[in-house]
Amino acid sequence: MSESAVQSNSPEIASTVPSKTNAIFPLLFSGLVLGVGWAIRGVFGHEWGAAWAGSMGCLAVIVAANREDWLKRAPILASVGAVGWGLGGMMSYGLVIGYCRGVDFGNVYYGYTMLSIIGGLYGFVGGGLFGLGLESGGEKKAAWHSLIVEMFVVGFLVYVVLVDFMELRMTPPRSDNWARCLGAAIALAWFLHRGGFHRALRVAAYGALGGGFGFAFGNLIQTLGTVIGIPINMWNVMEFTLGFFGGVGMAYAVLTRDWPESGTPSKSLNWLGIGFFAVLLPLANRLAAMKTEHFAPTAERLGIADVQGFVDSQLSTATLTWLAFSTMVVLFWWWSQRRDGFSLKVGIAILLAIHSIHYASLGAIKTSILYTPFELTNTRLWYFPILFMIACLWIVFGRREISFPALSPVRETEKQWMTILIGLLALFAVFALISISSHNEPLNNAQVRF
Repeated sequence: MSESAVQSNSPEIASTVPSKTNAIFPLLFSGLVLGVGWAIRGVFGHEWGAAWAGSMGCLAVIVAANREDWLKRAPILASVGAVGWGLGGMMSYGLVIGYCRGVDFGNVYYGYTMLSIIGGLYGFVGGGLFGLGLESGGEKKAAWHSLIVEMFVVGFLVYVVLVDFMELRMTPPRSDNWARCLGAAIALAWFLHRGGFHRALRVAAYGALGGGFGFAFGNLIQTLGTVIGIPINMWNVMEFTLGFFGGVGMAYAVLTRDWPESGTPSKSLNWLGIGFFAVLLPLANRLAAMKTEHFAPTAERLGIADVQGFVDSQLSTATLTWLAFSTMVVLFWWWSQRRDGFSLKVGIAILLAIHSIHYASLGAIKTSILYTPFELTNTRLWYFPILFMIACLWIVFGRREISFPALSPVRETEKQWMTILIGLLALFAVFALISISSHNEPLNNAQVRF
């Protein structure tokens, strides 16, 4: 990314004197929200689960930034970000993690590097689409229809070239949808560069940096935790780490730029956003991830005689939970839009809280948490306390005004980005060496690529 790629010619810039103090809360808040969202996503999986977590992370950045023009467009911005983060949900990475559990440097280093690519693609597309939503508006509008077509076509072509023709397989025999995501990311990057959306391109880059580093670092924590014998779900810790650093990356990119005013928000687009991220997205997760085959084994394991009754009860509870929370969001948004003088900074924070508790609640139902013995080592029990802690952070620090840029503006050059890339490759070699030295034999579920 060149020096010119991060300059702006917009005459309307919201900017005041930067302060490092202003940046601490937004970075931490955004990281924690996307982190816990991604941890809950582990219960649901795939595209719909990733999209829900992504919508939480994007809402968190908006709430933490506390800009009036973004708060007014929060529903549609959250939906755009959800689509971006959700796109990466098609990628398979179970075998990649298995490569990191071996004892030979080549396979382990390959595993960490591929994890960073997968995490980077999550963050690049998610951060890029979210950043485009932030930067577009007013006189500078994005041709979203063209972008969608370009991402689809280039994703298809890259898959055909890399996988079908060149046979570059990341995790055979698993699917290689990473190539489709790579093509979509290439198309997005070119669209942003071509259209002069350089701030959005920077959000994509830092989202990729955070997601890529977070996935690799999280897996290192998981490996060491497994070797040491820490009695918690280390896989869940890895998921949290990916989300945390992805959220920090997006927030950092937003905070270290001045941004043009967005213009008047569209009421119809906001309602479309509410319908997508608060109603359809939760419903898709409910239908895709909560079926009879998910609950029947749990009933049998718990020794419940009436298996079908247990299944029906869980499915009904999940449906009622979805209906209650979705209705709550719709009614709250309708009420807030008709109340003069209502504080948007409080309103969108409440919207984020409802949306997050909704996800955690469905996750609790999916894992039958009420039928599980209470153990502090069960990470699934941590979601609600973490959300409560995040709410307390917002109450104490979140209502302060944030200046833009909140940190001194940074102008990265292509040389600096190349240095970061080389540094990451070297760091992953260190991760591989640490992993190998921590155990003498391959860990459970270790895989060999070469």
